[in-house]
Amino acid sequence: MLITCVAYQDGKRLGEIAKEEISEYLKRPECFVWVALKDPDAAELAVMQEEFGLHELAVEDATRGHQRPKIEEYGEGVFTVLQVPELRGGDDVHVGELDLFVGRNYVLSVRHGFERGFQEARARAEADPELLKLGAGFVFYALMDDVVDRYFPIVSALELQLEDIESRIFAEESATANLRELYALKHKIMVMRHAVEPLLDVMHKLFGGRVPVACIGVQDYFRDVYDHLMRVSQQLDGLRDMLITAMSVNLSTINIATTEITKRLAAYAALVAVPTLIAGVYGMNFKHMPELSQEWGYPMALGIMATIDLVLWRRFRKKGWL
Repeated sequence: MLITCVAYQDGKRLGEIAKEEISEYLKRPECFVWVALKDPDAAELAVMQEEFGLHELAVEDATRGHQRPKIEEYGEGVFTVLQVPELRGGDDVHVGELDLFVGRNYVLSVRHGFERGFQEARARAEADPELLKLGAGFVFYALMDDVVDRYFPIVSALELQLEDIESRIFAEESATANLRELYALKHKIMVMRHAVEPLLDVMHKLFGGRVPVACIGVQDYFRDVYDHLMRVSQQLDGLRDMLITAMSVNLSTINIATTEITKRLAAYAALVAVPTLIAGVYGMNFKHMPELSQEWGYPMALGIMATIDLVLWRRFRKKGWL
């Protein structure tokens, strides 16, 4: 659906306009149009394609959604796909998509699958007419900067989740649960990397070398967005390394716990094996056996069993096996 359709001139807001009037406002000098759509259908995008003269391949990508982050040029226009992650249910990372069509005098933003809009970015841009005079390029920067800034609190939340799991790693009773949570966290980190890394690879198109017409004059702002992306990428790299270490430590604690159990079982088996061995010898049906007819033979056998078991128990106890 159509969220807003606003015309600007000389850094000032002219007001809301009807979508059928877009092409007329685009003919005015020093004027640009900023349109925001949310989950539009093919018919709505077809209207925008006609009003803005958008390339059919870019419109097709925006209609289908679920695109990889990218920046593509179509003539003087730029088509950009950004992934917009959101935390839902406390710690679940849900990924939406923002498609941006940017030309010399227009910006069309298309939201797919996420609720929070860009009213704050619009308010900040309108509060600074001098920067808004830079036109569609500055609005393009403001939207990208807003999206990238949303990455930071999510990465911070993932770091807190990892710290919480790390604090429970040495609790033996929760080792398996910790491993399950670590794998879930690994998936969330990969989701964030899929949003950041492809964009990082193509971001230089907007500030280095031959830049698109819409970005002329605002290259420094896009370089700032690139710096923010680099920071997010570095945080994710560090988080991934810490996660790998935490998984290794958690697996080690599981192995140590298994070894401790094995040692205890072996120690108890040894304590049982000695009496069993002696009793087994005296249980054989031979006629001539030592002390077979002696009154003290039975107590002696029990005493030997108890003595050997006591010696073994003390040694196992000293080594920490029991």
